[in-house]
Amino acid sequence: VQLQASGGGLVQAGGSLRLSCTASGGTSSRYLMAWFRQAPGKEREFVAAISWSGRSTDYEDSVKGRFTITRDNHENTVYLQMDSLKPEDTAVYYCAADAVDYSSDYTHNLDFRFDFWGRGTQVTVSS
Repeated sequence: VQLQASGGGLVQAGGSLRLSCTASGGTSSRYLMAWFRQAPGKEREFVAAISWSGRSTDYEDSVKGRFTITRDNHENTVYLQMDSLKPEDTAVYYCAADAVDYSSDYTHNLDFRFDFWGRGTQVTVSS
C-alpha cells in the first residue's frame, strides 16, 4: 500500500492544521493507522493511532486534548486535526499503516510493527 500525506505548512502558535493521509493499493486489507513525527536532531516519536474500525484511538501525552485522529474508510484516508499548536510540535509528520486482521481492532505505538510509511509532511509552528 502507498501512503500520501498532505496538509502540512507554517502556522503561528495557537493555530490549527489538519493533516491527511490517503492510502492506495492493497486497500482491501484492514489497517491500523498512525501518525509519527520527527523533529530536527531528535528521534522519531509516536503521535497518535487509530484502529482499523476507528473505535479505538491513542495519543502521545503531549498532544492529548489538542490533536484528534479520525479516519474515513470509504475514502481510505486518515486525518490528524491539530489544534492549539505549539512550537515544539514542529516536525516532519509521517503516517504509517499496520496490516491487521478483523479481530485486531486495537491500537499500538510500536513503530517497528508498521509495514508502510508515507514520505512525510512538514509542520512548522512559529512562536
